[in-house]
Amino acid sequence: MVPKQGTARRSFGRDQDGHEPRVLTPAQAEGLARSIGLRLLTAAPRSRSQLDVAMTKRGVPPEVAERVLDRFEEVGLVDDQAYADMLVRTRHSERGLVGLALAQELRRRGVDDETAVAAMAQVSPDDQATKAEALAAKKLASTRGVEPQARLRRTVSMLARKGYPPGLATEVTRRLLEQEEIGD
Repeated sequence: MVPKQGTARRSFGRDQDGHEPRVLTPAQAEGLARSIGLRLLTAAPRSRSQLDVAMTKRGVPPEVAERVLDRFEEVGLVDDQAYADMLVRTRHSERGLVGLALAQELRRRGVDDETAVAAMAQVSPDDQATKAEALAAKKLASTRGVEPQARLRRTVSMLARKGYPPGLATEVTRRLLEQEEIGD
């Protein structure tokens, strides 16, 4: 791809023609790793694993990436536990995710299992039940006029996709359906 006339296009780790250099000096590799990490962290928080993958894709040697990431951790730029805690809070409050769905999201972002379990402990069973009820009520409201069994199935399925245990999803949905019948 050729940049438009008068626009500069620079890609770290590449020469002026956009080709990857064959060998980076240790100083160049460290500078490249730092710039990749800082650029990504400026856009949004990231896990150590996500930064490592990005650096590897750009040709940073593993030992250099590890050294730079260790330094990022020392100065507090990278903290997987804080990142996982933030991700759990936002995914639970905004999307209603819990359990397995949260675990998969954290795993996809490179958070180790021990850190993920500690972060997921923030969501109490009471929080899960409250959020499940709110999500189920919203889903049931959008399916008025549909046969009750279909409404039950759709709502329980939606909650299951968000990681809610089948027993909780079924119990909450049935209770809300019963309340609707009594109220009608």
